[in-house]
Amino acid sequence: MNVVWRCPLPPWGTSTPAIWGNAVFVTSHANDRELVLLRIDKGTGEVVWQRTVALAETPSFEGWGKKGDRRRRQEFHHDHNMATPSPVTDGEQVIVHFGSGDLAAYDFDGRELWKRNLQDDYGPYTIWWGHANSPILCGDLIISTCMQDSCADLPGEPSKSYVAAHHKRTGEQVWYTERMTAATHEHCDSYTTPVLWNRDDRREIVVMGGQTLDAYNPISGERLWWLPELVGNRVVPTPVTGHGMVYAIQGMREALLAVRPERDGQLTREAVVWREDQGTSDSPSLLLVGELLFMVNNQGIVRCYDALDGRLKWKERLRGNYRASPMVAERRIYFLNTDGLCTVIGAADRFQRLAENQLDDRTFASPAASDGRLFIRGHKSLFCIGR
Repeated sequence: MNVVWRCPLPPWGTSTPAIWGNAVFVTSHANDRELVLLRIDKGTGEVVWQRTVALAETPSFEGWGKKGDRRRRQEFHHDHNMATPSPVTDGEQVIVHFGSGDLAAYDFDGRELWKRNLQDDYGPYTIWWGHANSPILCGDLIISTCMQDSCADLPGEPSKSYVAAHHKRTGEQVWYTERMTAATHEHCDSYTTPVLWNRDDRREIVVMGGQTLDAYNPISGERLWWLPELVGNRVVPTPVTGHGMVYAIQGMREALLAVRPERDGQLTREAVVWREDQGTSDSPSLLLVGELLFMVNNQGIVRCYDALDGRLKWKERLRGNYRASPMVAERRIYFLNTDGLCTVIGAADRFQRLAENQLDDRTFASPAASDGRLFIRGHKSLFCIGR
């Protein structure tokens, strides 16, 4: 593998880098206590600056079978920690969110512009395996989601799930919409990132979790349409959109659905154009390339579907286990397993293995690409791959 540079990172995290110009931003949970943001020079791999955003300790995973008061607080699965949400940037500032609830903005020189804590604002996180939802930018808004155990069967007030928007320049709340569904216990939990798409020339935010797929107006927070009663457990894979459809996995290896929302309000199962029940992903997100939909499950089985009608084009097993989502660049798809093996295939309706390359690191974060180079975040280092 052509490693241009390797930048050691304070251990550790699973967030994907955000890149703008010559700046690469990455977050980490250093020394088991410091939640940090780093700016790295894209050309040299040198750390330009590092800032401690907040101090927090990750509540460790203690075992299966959560009961009573233990459901009132989040614990973190051993595969991730508070530095799982990925940063976002608009070229002038970079915005970070950590599993502690800290949401903050910095300029490119490392000056803090604003900071707030969403747990302080909206209540403690009760998601079972630790908050991991990444924020997104939409115009002047930074939009965040929280989908978690409602604890409605326990004494006291239910824990709220919600979608919220804050102004990216000031951090002030612009809107807040509760997102309570009929799901219970772990079925409420979702680790997905909201998705922006255009439907009938109207921009929407698509959200998956709590056994519900729905969409919101990004300006007002109004709920536009929803498809409830999607039987499945907690959801990790983020949906993708295209061809007038939303492709989403119901969660915990349940069905993959292709949904066409042709009207507002509550949708029926008639909105499901096709579904696939076999071998769905538990962690990696879907990838849409033209009229082909690609999916790799945790065990490394890749499936390629016709995105329009759901016909299986091919199926192949890759080596290793997978948590990172695949990425496409120049008609090549990059699959990164947890042991640092990157398999490259052609984005085609026939299986074409183009390359395999091994990195000396654990890799759970999804890769990023910029200016013909690949940026892979491991537990110990950030790698720049190129000629």
